[in-house]
Amino acid sequence: MNQTFLFTASRKALLMMIMASAPAIQAAAATEVSPASTIQQQVGKVQGTVVDGNGEPVIGATIKVKGAKGGTITDLDGHFAIDASKGATLEVSYIGFKAQTVKATGSHLQIILQEDAKQLNDVVVVGYGTMRKKDLTGSVIQIKPDNLQNQNPGSVQDILRGNAGLNIGLSTSAKGGGSMEIRGQRSISGISTHDPLLIVDGMIFYGELSEINPDDIGQIDVLKDASAAAVYGAKAASGVIIITTKKGKLGKPTINVSANFGFNQKASLEKRRSAASYVQMYTDYWKEKTYGFDENGNYVAYVAKDKKGNLIAQPGYYDTPEVAQSQYGVDYDTWKYGTEGDDWKAIQGGRLGFKDAVLQNYIDGKTYDWYDGQFRTGFNQDYNASVSGASEKMNYYLSAGYVNNQSAYRDDNYSAVRVNMKLNGQVTNWLEIGANVRFQDRQENNIGGLGDNINNSPYGNHTLADGTFAQYPHGDNVKQGSNWDFERQYQDKESGVTVLRSIFDAKVKLPFNITYAFNIAPSYSWYYNRYFSSASRPDTSPKDRGVDRNWHKWFNWSLNNTITWDQTFAKKHHVVLTLVQEAEEQRYWSDNIAARNILPSDALGFHNTQNGTKDNSSFSTSDSHQTADALLARLFYSYDDRYMVTASVRRDGYSAFGASNPHATFPSIALAWNFTNEKFWKWGNILSTGKLRASWGKNGNRSLSDPYISLSNLGSGTGGYAQYLTSSGSVYPMKYLGVDRMANPSLRWEKTAYTNFGLDFGFLNDRITGSLDVYNMKTEDMVMDKPLPGFSGFGSIATNIGEVDNTGFELSLRADVMKMKDFSWTASGSVAYNKNKIKHLFGTFEEVKDANGNVIGQKESDYSTSGWFIGKPIGVIWDYKVEGIWQIDEAEEAAKYGQRPGDPKVWNNPDNDRYNEDGTVKEYVFNDDDKVFQGNRNAPWRWSLRNELNYKNFTFSFNFYSIMGFKRSSTAYMNAYNSGSALLHNFNNAQREYWTPENPSNKYARIDAKGPNGKFSPSIWYNSSFVRLENISIGYTLPKEWLSKTGISNLKIYGNIRNVCQFGSDWEYGDPETGGYANRVFSLGISATL
Repeated sequence: MNQTFLFTASRKALLMMIMASAPAIQAAAATEVSPASTIQQQVGKVQGTVVDGNGEPVIGATIKVKGAKGGTITDLDGHFAIDASKGATLEVSYIGFKAQTVKATGSHLQIILQEDAKQLNDVVVVGYGTMRKKDLTGSVIQIKPDNLQNQNPGSVQDILRGNAGLNIGLSTSAKGGGSMEIRGQRSISGISTHDPLLIVDGMIFYGELSEINPDDIGQIDVLKDASAAAVYGAKAASGVIIITTKKGKLGKPTINVSANFGFNQKASLEKRRSAASYVQMYTDYWKEKTYGFDENGNYVAYVAKDKKGNLIAQPGYYDTPEVAQSQYGVDYDTWKYGTEGDDWKAIQGGRLGFKDAVLQNYIDGKTYDWYDGQFRTGFNQDYNASVSGASEKMNYYLSAGYVNNQSAYRDDNYSAVRVNMKLNGQVTNWLEIGANVRFQDRQENNIGGLGDNINNSPYGNHTLADGTFAQYPHGDNVKQGSNWDFERQYQDKESGVTVLRSIFDAKVKLPFNITYAFNIAPSYSWYYNRYFSSASRPDTSPKDRGVDRNWHKWFNWSLNNTITWDQTFAKKHHVVLTLVQEAEEQRYWSDNIAARNILPSDALGFHNTQNGTKDNSSFSTSDSHQTADALLARLFYSYDDRYMVTASVRRDGYSAFGASNPHATFPSIALAWNFTNEKFWKWGNILSTGKLRASWGKNGNRSLSDPYISLSNLGSGTGGYAQYLTSSGSVYPMKYLGVDRMANPSLRWEKTAYTNFGLDFGFLNDRITGSLDVYNMKTEDMVMDKPLPGFSGFGSIATNIGEVDNTGFELSLRADVMKMKDFSWTASGSVAYNKNKIKHLFGTFEEVKDANGNVIGQKESDYSTSGWFIGKPIGVIWDYKVEGIWQIDEAEEAAKYGQRPGDPKVWNNPDNDRYNEDGTVKEYVFNDDDKVFQGNRNAPWRWSLRNELNYKNFTFSFNFYSIMGFKRSSTAYMNAYNSGSALLHNFNNAQREYWTPENPSNKYARIDAKGPNGKFSPSIWYNSSFVRLENISIGYTLPKEWLSKTGISNLKIYGNIRNVCQFGSDWEYGDPETGGYANRVFSLGISATL
């Protein structure tokens, strides 16, 4: 296990670690330990230094002479001096490390304490320092990636997934990743975003998480409540994720190498119809138009008549001759109904509307599976190597990695090179300097368009007789269908991002236990896109083909100056005062060129834009500039390891807010009580750890989609021309500008106020540990677009309105279920619940009337246009309710709604209908009054469960997680197969059921079903709650005696399956979490330490 997370930023972190010295001082007090005590029986002075595996001084370590009373503790540099005779045994101990005994064999000892993995779990990284979990007053969770090595996490999100309070989306792309959310959706704003703040090695991280190699991560700490996150103020309303990368360890250099290989396969996506099912669906599509009631009252095919009284189609007309004979008694000659020719496939295919290549291939029996043609077994590769080490004066960690992933989807590839260098040096006994540089070059040359293939006819051509790709799979005459392999011949693309991020720091030790730290983090990233579509493609206009060249550049920097005073008084009073000043700047530039009609030839591909015809080409630019500053003061106080308080206040400024409100203040306070440390606590053998926490605070949200949202905008108008009259009387066309946004100089910060109550507990000597948090979050002054009346000249204005409340709880548990000599079983899990409610919106009110129409009050108006309702969750479902499918015996009732058997039955509010004077219904009306609340599209419940079993050198683990209480909507059950005349052009569709008289489903509608009066297609909302077996992994570590002569100190082989299966959902149209496509990855890896 790497020690990086304990001391992330050298001297500043060391001083923060003084907080962890309280137990040592308390233990020392119990045995009359004093830093200045002298042992009367000993003679001679022994001096030494205590450091950790990284070479960092251990402050507050207890040094005792075995068998004697008294002792001493180490100072800020890890130094100690104690009276002891030569050869005496010294006992050295400190929280988070294994206790050691050493012989006093010299005048100066160098003692290296080895980490204790279990105790180190109690040390977390917080803003601008580290702290023992025992001292925490806020809600913080900690994740150790090394514990997940067998799972081979491909991204930071893979490491985070399944932890309480973290909502991590499932990404199916070759890059991986996923969305991130902490404790639910806080706002309904479409202007501000609500992603967590990312901190990497103590500084704001501006990039995407794919830049960080999971192998380089030592620890991740997630700050969830206001007390924990308030130190980051304006950026922390949505929580904070702190990533600490690895450092070297004291001793000989360590070389780690690993190689991981994976196979990426499709796991979920609706199948497309096979050739046989395709023909049957077309048959039923045409037959459906002939259904009606015969003279016996049976609802059957081939009885419906047109307006002239003639049958729409003769019996068996659309069926095969065999079916026509068996079901309708029609012989072959009759079945032809005067059609020329004797090839029944040609006759039937023509009747079904098959044309050109589709018809010919149906006759010939030639098919191609376009669905399978979209996918492959992708091959993933991930190679990593690192060199690390440390001496008394220097610490280094160097790593390089290469990843090359292929999704199961053919047009999804990702590759990246990642390099990391982290150095820290002790210049003098009072000065340390450090540097951290990360580089990434990634490529994503995905052109797109492959998904258009999936609905091609199974009788369409993929290749022609000469082996070349078909341009139009359905035939050159009809010019229908899409062939990605053909299009790819006329396209080329290079796209990627190059990133260079760095952190430079200096730490100065000052008198009176004060340290000063300076950190600056400049970062640079460059995006490029070069795309070419050749005009040599047949049936193409050069005006629509050419070259796109785009580049975007980001240059950002942030810095902070930190002063920390860490002092312990009378062995029981521990005070840490932190003062911070921060500043940052973000700049962005982009240029975009779209060259079209490149003359005389586009043979140079994307290397030539200058020959594009001006009238057909375009170009654009976009630049932005943002600045911010902040001041922070935080005070931590602990008394006797029992009572803790943390208070902070932060003042933030940001350039994007209105000129009247660029700054805001964010306070917080938190209290904690370690009640199991009280003298009256006599039940330590049962409840060994117990701490109560309470906190309140405010955070701000400055993550706006447009940094100029408070200003009016001078845009290019509609891009057209205005006609100007010159002095000579002629008309001159000139482009014009226009103001397309109304300014709001009073725009202010979106704020979230937190209240959090927590309990940390441990049973049976912490064999079972966990935490319970209950919280409430109130977000107000949301930055939203408020609609404006038309006479204003603007559609809306960005302003502060509305309020959303979030409430919830989180329970996390971990248990050492079984511990034996060669076997252990550890289980961990979490349950989280979050529910939000809209409290206020635009502040407009409407009258409330009683049953007689009398005004009895007023209420704030909902905004049903966006589906927002006062007192309801943000994701509330308000829609028409489908109650089933009209059946044959309900045909008369269905007709009243302009429908027939096989159409969806939609609930109707009778109070909303129009009536005749005699009380009969004149018209069934469907509008907003017929919509009802049907649940939530956002899941309130999430739980996870992880089990790890170890037997000798084998490790086996499996993970479950579940998302519950949410619904997804779809109109797929309507089977609108001919939408956009798709069936008339011979396209295929998803393999799903549909209603017929022979299959009278109450779940699926007929082909091309219609809603009431044919005016809309109502959705069905499906319960999408699911349980996913997210990972199964197994690992084997080779015995050290096998490696003794190889120079390898550790060698591990492991394998895993990611996204093994999911179950429990009613959602039928793919994966319930993604809504559609999902993949499954089989991986095998090997790692070695030299």
